[in-house]
Amino acid sequence: MIAMLLAGGQGSRLGVLTEKVAKPAVAFGGKYRIIDFPLSNCINSGVDTVGVLTQYQPLRLNTHIGIGIPWDLDRNIGGVTVLPPYEKSECSEWYTGTANAIYQNIEYMENYNPDYVLILSGDHIYKMDYELMLDFHKENNADITIAAMTVPIEEAKRFGILIADEEKRIFDFEEKPENPRSNLASMGIYIFRWDILKNALIEMSEQKNCDFGKHIIPFCHEQGCRMFAYEYNGYWKDVGTLNSYWEANMELIDLIPEFNLYEEFWKIYTKSDIIPPQYISTDSIIERSIIGEGSGIYGEVYNSVIGAGVIIGKGTIVRDSIVMKNTQIDSNCFISKAIIAESVQIGDNVQLGIGEELSNQLNSDIYNHGIVTIGENSVIPPNVIVGKNTAISGETFWEDYPNGVLESGEFIIKAGDSI
Repeated sequence: MIAMLLAGGQGSRLGVLTEKVAKPAVAFGGKYRIIDFPLSNCINSGVDTVGVLTQYQPLRLNTHIGIGIPWDLDRNIGGVTVLPPYEKSECSEWYTGTANAIYQNIEYMENYNPDYVLILSGDHIYKMDYELMLDFHKENNADITIAAMTVPIEEAKRFGILIADEEKRIFDFEEKPENPRSNLASMGIYIFRWDILKNALIEMSEQKNCDFGKHIIPFCHEQGCRMFAYEYNGYWKDVGTLNSYWEANMELIDLIPEFNLYEEFWKIYTKSDIIPPQYISTDSIIERSIIGEGSGIYGEVYNSVIGAGVIIGKGTIVRDSIVMKNTQIDSNCFISKAIIAESVQIGDNVQLGIGEELSNQLNSDIYNHGIVTIGENSVIPPNVIVGKNTAISGETFWEDYPNGVLESGEFIIKAGDSI
């Protein structure tokens, strides 16, 4: 079995966090990037041939993956291969849908002529043994197996819904139905028999924006393929929104975390930089937090996830926040429920997350739940106050803040920054 890992998505619902980086390359848990989780699942499951399909802002993702050394995927045969869209002699196009992206790489898959192809998404946080799913697939003599989990019925309309019998054979499939008949939701993880997948991709190749949930699965169902639901009962999180991303990070620091990064038998691998150890000063206070290597903590950190190389100045208090690598927060700041991206500079006496919660005027569907979101490489000048449901991106100056305040629901997106 070979794996095809879809990692080209922009992740626009993460707002300024994905302005300059693909969602799978966004930092997670103080040490990792989101794509580390499916890649680690592959090697832990014995899947040692992985094609990673990239498209949007791929530089950091490509650099992170490299030749796959951290995941033991640097191999002469198989290993990891980054597969961006490329110019072809007849016609050229970007990946326009999940299935279209796989179709454009049929030649790569044919090189291996696998028995089975595993289709994965690069932007979910979970641990899964794909070998167990493959065993289930073989036992049922399935053409297609779809990983599924039960969700609350009121949330079911956000997912592709599987209608299956007691043997877990799928007899109907509904893509984001208004009135779902089941609460068994597709996780976007598929195992196909190679001949079935190849035929479906070719038959549907003219379909605009060809997608697995909307096109390939219904087509295979119409063809009478044997389709089964593999029910997964572990932790799985789609970190596609700012709030779900924030929640998933906060769950890592629960007293007994539902998603445990410290298990010996199922390690999460990542590309690690060579950086010095963390430094915790005498005056600092840290409670229930993850602190990355190379960080210098001189203030107070509560219930937060702090990345590598972060400096938190004296007198600064950070609560319920995610601070990504190489960010510097100067002295006497107060940070509450913020997501601060990589390499941000925050001056002295800055307050983030102050005041009442008002609807964001740029995009309330993205910036909500009281979170302050700061894009990477942003600069916030000293002595300013920033409210809740706010977004800041770019180098900002005192004059950008009326009377030194960015009210709740407001935003500052500098020229050249589009989200």
